[in-house]
Amino acid sequence: MRILLVATYELGQQPGNLGAAAAHLRARGDNVRAIDVSVDPWDPALVRWADEVAFSVPMHTATRLARELAREIDRPVRAFGLYAAQCHDFAEPVDWATPLPARDLLPPLDRYARLAIGDEQRLVGSVVASRGCAHRCRHCPVPVVFDGRVVRLDQDAVLADVAQLVKAGAQHISFGDPDFLNAPPHSRRIVQALHERFPDVTFDCTVKVEHVLRYGGLRHADLWPAFAAAGCVFVVSAFESVDDRVLDRLDKGHTAADAARAVDVLRAAGIDVRPSWLPFTPWTTRDDIVALLDFVHDHDLVGSVDAVQYSVRLLLPHGSLLLGHPDLAPFLGPWHEERSTFTWVHPDPAIDALQRTLSTLVEGGGDAVELYQRVREAVGAPPVDLSAVTTGRPRLTESWFCCAEPTELQLQRTVASTVSLQTHC
Repeated sequence: MRILLVATYELGQQPGNLGAAAAHLRARGDNVRAIDVSVDPWDPALVRWADEVAFSVPMHTATRLARELAREIDRPVRAFGLYAAQCHDFAEPVDWATPLPARDLLPPLDRYARLAIGDEQRLVGSVVASRGCAHRCRHCPVPVVFDGRVVRLDQDAVLADVAQLVKAGAQHISFGDPDFLNAPPHSRRIVQALHERFPDVTFDCTVKVEHVLRYGGLRHADLWPAFAAAGCVFVVSAFESVDDRVLDRLDKGHTAADAARAVDVLRAAGIDVRPSWLPFTPWTTRDDIVALLDFVHDHDLVGSVDAVQYSVRLLLPHGSLLLGHPDLAPFLGPWHEERSTFTWVHPDPAIDALQRTLSTLVEGGGDAVELYQRVREAVGAPPVDLSAVTTGRPRLTESWFCCAEPTELQLQRTVASTVSLQTHC
């Protein structure tokens, strides 16, 4: 069987999901080719070569782009990854996974996002130490698939993948686990082994606020300093909102005060924090957005927040745990197949209009401080002194977010690829 594997977008990182699928298919004797259309133009000749085409769909944006590209493919289409079940309208979901991705089919690391740290940029490799999540945050797509389960990957396999990434030039490892501390002993062993084998390699990871605090508390006071000593330069944490009522509806397991404490705990260990936000929900008010922006300023996070975070709007995939929540019912609309979400309308049309304004404002990227100031102006928030903002904090150079709607630029690129496909197939 000749199978073409396609990645559309994986947060600016080399698509390890494609490599894992390739290893699985090769092991069963298939002939595999791969393309990542986030860095390479679509090649219609690859479709003509293939018996089947399979899309990697690890998140919402990738799913939207895959749907656009799959429209005119005249071959059986599959989908694999977290969002595979959301693709039933255009692809057959399949489960292809192996601990050690075959990365030889993928574009080199220097074509993807880098770690910017001070005046330096480092090549980045992305791996996972576990799949799934022990928590059931109501807005998150992970519980829809894993239902509170966590699958720990074999430590030797994880380190073998890191080794092939380091050999390919990676100087920084981004752990893509939904929560790196779902299994703390497992994660600590991997971090220790990573540092022992590759002492100059840095890393980042994603951790819930409650885990930042639990494992930064008295019983585990050495965890964050140990991670910092092993090369952890920043932690991504889903703060989501500074409205405790919204956090409760989302079942986040933390409060706004907890988020503030998490900033202090990580910075005390010498680790930066890069919050992710969900500013726009059916319950958002303009005052909520102002409060969020004030929180960012008051905790010196202006240089640590990617501007896209200020525009993220709640997505509701099939199976979302929010769908049965009584507080959502008055705002819930029908399923929108093209957007891969159940629709909802804010009771105040001005809030929906503000979200569209901010999306347009931030999608082109740019300087974090300047964009923050422009967002404050668009929201109508009082001006603040930005002269003391800390800049140059470690970050990845790709600023888009897995649960954000794709930009018009991303969609236009995929539409152009589809036109090319229609012309040549």
